[in-house]
Amino acid sequence: MGLDFLILYEHVVREYESILLIKAELERRGYTAEIHQLLDRKKLKYFTWKKPKVVVSSCMYDDEAINSHVYNNVGVCKKVVNLHWEQMLSDTQEEGAWFNFNGNAKKCVQTCWGKRTRERLVAHGMDEKNCPVTGAVMMDFLRPQFDGYFKNKAQLCREFGLDENKLLMLYISSFGYASMDEKEVAELSQMAGEDFTGFAKTNRESMAATLAWFDKYLEAHPETELVYRRHPSEWNSPALEELAARRSNFHVIFADSVRQWIVAADEIFIWMSTAIAEVYFAGKSCRILRPQPIEHEFDPVIYAGADYVTTYDEFEKLAGSDAEFPIKKEIIEGYFDKSDTPAYVRMADLLEDVLKNEPRDDPFAPPFKPHFNALKFFALLGIHAMYAMKLNPAVFKRIAPKFADFAGRIYGYIDKAHISKADVKKMSDKIFIKRCP
Repeated sequence: MGLDFLILYEHVVREYESILLIKAELERRGYTAEIHQLLDRKKLKYFTWKKPKVVVSSCMYDDEAINSHVYNNVGVCKKVVNLHWEQMLSDTQEEGAWFNFNGNAKKCVQTCWGKRTRERLVAHGMDEKNCPVTGAVMMDFLRPQFDGYFKNKAQLCREFGLDENKLLMLYISSFGYASMDEKEVAELSQMAGEDFTGFAKTNRESMAATLAWFDKYLEAHPETELVYRRHPSEWNSPALEELAARRSNFHVIFADSVRQWIVAADEIFIWMSTAIAEVYFAGKSCRILRPQPIEHEFDPVIYAGADYVTTYDEFEKLAGSDAEFPIKKEIIEGYFDKSDTPAYVRMADLLEDVLKNEPRDDPFAPPFKPHFNALKFFALLGIHAMYAMKLNPAVFKRIAPKFADFAGRIYGYIDKAHISKADVKKMSDKIFIKRCP
């Protein structure tokens, strides 16, 4: 018997909670759905007896994405819906080819969180039927329906050894490029057709300046606990480790969702993360820390005209005081549609419609030519086996440096995307209790 929906994900923290909510709603309606990570080993069942009728992807920019995410996971599937996790772009990115989809990716269903994204895609050649507005599922967890879903400040502080009687400050980081070496930045630039060298430098310099602010402030204000919420792509950072070792009230914590920390925090600071919309939907405010300008071609358009904190003196003066929301309501709600109907219900309605009806378009139509990546197939088998045995490819650095480098990077991505069955059950149980019957 075939599978109705196969849902693909990339980042656990960014996506997993939301896709579990979608999956729960689909199963409530009587459909079958499974979740698969993009770098999971390829499974024969998805090509044969459990071949999905609809593939729900995490991203879908071009023909290569169709090949990699769809064909190499399930074979030919003409019903592809993209959850489209990267929708907050800069003005330059909004006008560029990459984020407006290329080739047969335009024939997939590209979901939109708000009307502004839909208008942009239609203006760049997307058919209206392929870019429906669904709202953003992650915002559903901030609805009254989910009151009690998140731990309160006291519970969260006890869990992570923080003093609940102190002011809990949260910093939501987006310094993903700061952890990349020059080679990784060059590879990303080549893949996207855009030079990220300057932006990577801005990441490093802005991160260094921000950490210097925190260092100085935390020394002067021991009554404060500051939780640094790193970006999913921000890892292996000596600077964070050094500051955490020097200041006992500075904590780098990646566990739990960013929404959990937003709900619990007394005060929130941010650089350029799209999580600012979650702050808005949580009914809270925040301050945007910009020790130096961000190149407009990388700054999300949602931040245009926002109020920024640009100096340490201003940061110290304002920290601990009430803040008005730094972005206008009409801008936020233009990109994140606010509706009485939860986004997960609207998304399930869309997926149900796609399942029941003929494909809106054919992503596999000529001139697209699918090809099976045998190297990746066998590489993933081997590296997943190494991961199961906890055998890090770094041990081969001396005898096979090229292999260690190649396998190590995939091993790292697999490790970051791993989620235990116990954690999945825990999240699923909470969602089952809180979602609408």
